[in-house]
Amino acid sequence: MDHCHENTKKEKSDNHDHGGMMQDFRRRFWISLILSIPVLALSTTLQGWLGFSFTIPAGSWIAFGLAVIIYVYGGWPFLLGAKKELKNKQPGMMTLVALGITAAFGYSLAVQLGLQGEALLWELVTLVDVMLVGHWIEMRATMGASNALRELSKLLPGDAHRIGEDGSVETVDISDLKIGDVVLVRPGEKVPVDGEVVKGETDIDLSAVTGESKLATRGMGDDVIAGSVNGSGSIRVEIEKVGDDTYLSQVMNLVAEAQAQKSQTQKFADKAAASLAYVAVAAGLLTLAGWTLFSGQPISYALQRTIAVIVIACPHALGLAIPLVSSISTSLAAKSGLLIRNRTAFERAGDISAIIFDKTGTLTKGEFVIDDFCLLSDEESKDEVLKLAASLENNSEHPLGKAIATTSKDYFSIDDFRALPGRGVEGLVDGRMIRVVSPGFLDENDIPIPEEERIYQANTDGKTVVYVLDDDRLLAAIILDDVVRETAIQAIKSIKQKGIVPIMLTGDSESVASRVAAELGIVEVYAEVLPDEKSDIVKKTQDKYGLVAMVGDGVNDAPALATADLGLAIGSGTDVAAETADIILVNDDPGDVLRTIELGRKTYRKMVQNLWWAAGYNIVALPLAAGVLVWAGVVLSPAVGAALMAVSTVVVAINATLLRRDSV
Repeated sequence: MDHCHENTKKEKSDNHDHGGMMQDFRRRFWISLILSIPVLALSTTLQGWLGFSFTIPAGSWIAFGLAVIIYVYGGWPFLLGAKKELKNKQPGMMTLVALGITAAFGYSLAVQLGLQGEALLWELVTLVDVMLVGHWIEMRATMGASNALRELSKLLPGDAHRIGEDGSVETVDISDLKIGDVVLVRPGEKVPVDGEVVKGETDIDLSAVTGESKLATRGMGDDVIAGSVNGSGSIRVEIEKVGDDTYLSQVMNLVAEAQAQKSQTQKFADKAAASLAYVAVAAGLLTLAGWTLFSGQPISYALQRTIAVIVIACPHALGLAIPLVSSISTSLAAKSGLLIRNRTAFERAGDISAIIFDKTGTLTKGEFVIDDFCLLSDEESKDEVLKLAASLENNSEHPLGKAIATTSKDYFSIDDFRALPGRGVEGLVDGRMIRVVSPGFLDENDIPIPEEERIYQANTDGKTVVYVLDDDRLLAAIILDDVVRETAIQAIKSIKQKGIVPIMLTGDSESVASRVAAELGIVEVYAEVLPDEKSDIVKKTQDKYGLVAMVGDGVNDAPALATADLGLAIGSGTDVAAETADIILVNDDPGDVLRTIELGRKTYRKMVQNLWWAAGYNIVALPLAAGVLVWAGVVLSPAVGAALMAVSTVVVAINATLLRRDSV
């Protein structure tokens, strides 16, 4: 469990770092704002605008001194950030901000020392103030959007009740547990480990871990997940997984990777931001040269226009546009049991035209259940025969045998149990030689199969039929089937309503595939397909429909999942390691496929909207800052430019957070 704890500690450390940065920006903003008030009050420009006059002895030097403090203290994060960007030869937003406030400070210093013109002190301090509050807001938004890991880490309890060899119970730190240990989980406690129930029965609340709303019954032999909440019964759990293999550790790693991963949309935004840095410098130099050489305006006016251009060109909103949406969508997905491993594929999900479903374990439960029972002897009752068969199969490891064994909780004594390879099992049950066998056993022993309509129909539909014998006397036929998931029918219906084509892919026979497809309402079916042929089917479907999603168990379907434009692995809550899948669906619910596509579509739409908000602001504001409409009385000062830039950042942040509302 050490690795999981390391993840938790790292997450706490990362949150602490982000929280510290947010507090630092807030502190610098409030101090700078308070120091800015006298600078603004002593500005002759603002006094003229507001119609009042206010002077004090050495007022210009006092204002300049306060402006120096604000430049150094408030502007320090931007100056430091610019140094790092230039050192890495990647000028960006911090470089632009540092350039803007340094230009304003340098010009004001020159004026203070005798240069003709008016110092840009109020522009300097308001620019720093606006930048600080913008970063504070950005940091708060980012902190709010990256809570998925922190919430996951809270699910894990700090200690566990380990059972000693002598049966004693000791409370130990969760990091001290190892594979093979047995822990006691009392009612209402969180399960501390991934493991198997070895004693007791209870209901488990998985909602916080997998998003599954229904309580799940867990008893002897059932798996439980760390972080789920135990219900009313006490259980003992033997630890099966620790470290990287635990469910919660894998979830935390996957969420962290998804949040850190840059999609194609983000890479485009990064290139745009980097290009804008060079554009800003070039536009600033052209503005300075143009106003200085051709307008006849003083150098102070040319500098004001230059500073306004540089400030407005800051790709602040552009830098926030994509990461914030990505972080929010990852958080929303994780809470819904959707673990994103490939952001680019996820963002393309909205354009999916067809979805290929593997049948077994995806559309069906992958577990046999008794579908029908045909009593073939007048000398026995149904309950008696089922108890005989269940008692015998209780010793079997075969999936069919396990399904039959669950029909009874009270078993007869068994002697001389023997497996008949490929044919069934036999043994003395309450002193009687009972066999549960396949039709092949009947053929080999010249036992006629009764002409029963239900048996004939079961064979036609591709269901599995086994027979119960007392010596060579037929007692009953048990019909078993891999049943369709309750949620699959509605999922396929919803997918078709969205105009997406559902396709079923299976290695089962034509008869089985046709029956399941008919029940689900799927028209296009590929049956008797070998695992290595599945990827070829995906390629053919891509040629026919365009972008294709593949949904499978993540193991046998690995080649197909990798070939598809969007690979989704549907798996139980304790197995999320589908390395070839783009997205892992924690819950066994085919309906999550459509939810994934919808969230991907909304995520991409928000990203595009934010890019337009950010880039559109720059496209409109840059020419105004340069002064192309000064003849019409429209001009942006550095402070107004900074304020508008901050507004665009806030708009982008708000638009991103609306993804939460749209996804409810």
